[in-house]
Order: sequence, then C-alpha cells, then structure tokens
Amino acid sequence: MSENGKIILLHTGLIALLLALNFILPAYHHGNIARVMVLASYAIGYNILLGYTGLLSLGHALFFAAGMYGMGLSIRHLGFSPAPALMMGIAAGALVSVAIGALALRTSGVAFMIVTLMFAQAGYLTILLFGKWTRGDEGFVIQQAERILWGIDLSDANNRYLAALVLFALCLFAALWLVRHPVGRVFVAIRENEERAQLLGYNVFLYKLAAVVASGTISAAAGASYGLLFGYAGATFATVQYSIFPLLWVLLGGMGTVIGPFLGAVFMFYLIDLSSGITNAYMLIAGVALVLLTLFAPQGIGGEFRRRVWGWLP
Repeated sequence: MSENGKIILLHTGLIALLLALNFILPAYHHGNIARVMVLASYAIGYNILLGYTGLLSLGHALFFAAGMYGMGLSIRHLGFSPAPALMMGIAAGALVSVAIGALALRTSGVAFMIVTLMFAQAGYLTILLFGKWTRGDEGFVIQQAERILWGIDLSDANNRYLAALVLFALCLFAALWLVRHPVGRVFVAIRENEERAQLLGYNVFLYKLAAVVASGTISAAAGASYGLLFGYAGATFATVQYSIFPLLWVLLGGMGTVIGPFLGAVFMFYLIDLSSGITNAYMLIAGVALVLLTLFAPQGIGGEFRRRVWGWLP
C-alpha cells in the first residue's frame, strides 16, 4: 500500500472506531469520549500552531472562549438559532485570531508566549467585566430548546456523541489536508529554520499569521461546539488552565502528528479520571505518570509510534 493510502486508512480507521464505540460504550464512557473528541478538536487547532509552525502560545483559551461566547451570547441575547450561532462563534474566533496574531507576531520566542498569555488574561477579565451579559464566573446555561440543530436535539446523548464525532472528523481531516498542502510544508519549514524559509522568498510573517488564524479558528469551532453540545458557557474556559491543557495534550500525544492531539487528550482525561478515583491527591499520580512518559517517550505517544513503527505518520 502507498504511503498516502496508509495515512488515509489510519485516520479513517480512527473515525470508524469512534463511530463503532457509539453503539457499545456504557453511558459514562460514552459521555466522556464525546467530551474528549471536542477537546481533541481544540488540541488539533493548537497543534497546527505549536507542532507544525513552532509557535508556543500560552493564550489559546482566548480563541476557545471566543468561539464559546460568540455562539452562546448570540443565542442568549440575539435570539439566534444554533446553526447561525455556531457560525457566529467560529467567526468570532477567526476575527480574534487575526487581531491577536497581527499584534503578537511582532514578537518571537518567550516574548510571544508572554504576549499571548497577556491577551488571554485580558479576554478573561473582559468576560468578568461584562458580567451583566456574560454572567461572569457563574456563566450561563444554554437551554435544551436552544440546542436543537436542524431538528436534531443535541442534548440527547447519542446525538451529542455523533455531533462531536462529526466535529472531530472535520478538524482531523482539515488538519491532515493542511499539513500535507504546500502551505503546511511552509509552516514546517518555518518551524525548522525560519531564517532559511525567509531566504527562500517566503513571507514568514504572513505564513505565521495564517497559522495563527487556522489554529484559532479550529479552536473557536471546538469552543462553540463545546458550549452547544454540553449546554454551558463560563469564564472558566477562558482561564490559563485551558491554555495549558492543549499544550499538555499535544506534547503527550505527539507534537507535529495529526493523530497526536487525540491520543494526548484521551490519555490525560482518563489519567486524571482514574487517579481521582484512587486518591484526593490525584494530580500527584498524574504528575508521576507524565514525568515517566516524558522520560521514556519524549516525542509523545504519536511521536514514538512514528519513530518506532510508522515512519510515514504525518
């Protein structure tokens, strides 16, 4: 089989497996995997920026929250139905990513990390400042009647799972297409040697801005979908921890692999879930496991598969 055929088969097989799990998983894990798929979509967006372009952002929660609140506020205050509200959330994330990218990319390295963190904190404080509309830390619930998309009730567990799967499949194959496209190859060239890419005639700033916008838009789509599928929008999703989570998922799953964000999100979600069932100090167990994984699989789960088994893994 050709390399391209193997790549398509692997990623299509993952979607097929997740579809099959919809019919056999018990209720608890069924809900968990639906949540993981949405969060993995968020991590896929982050991976485009860090894994393929080499830009470490500490403010990606801003894009996730922009999508969530763009969707939620348009339903709550503008009376939008779910479909246009979802588009509003994605558009909000895209606009925010253009603005933040244009400003933050004037810096590089550690300064870029700090600037993105500052913008994310500003976004979080803005949510609190306009608490009259956003409900601040308390957040707000999106009612069941407001979550019916094209006649499909997204509060139903089965419908929610399938909708999460559609989102994940779209993000997965969009990322797969992008990283194999010439634009994605330029992203990788910038990651490996920005100066050489510039000498070859590429407008590095514009390509990096494109990476920020692609990353932010996918993250916003995940945020908007999360709020719609699980019926809640809150300021918690704009905090620093939701900028750190996708970083951990990408590092653990395999930075610069399309499948890595999903592997990292599943691993981290269930590591914390199982640890919390053993002790209140579950983060200690999770921390030890993460250290061991970092020591013995420094390229992440997907990265180790690529190094040891599937050298063609994109």
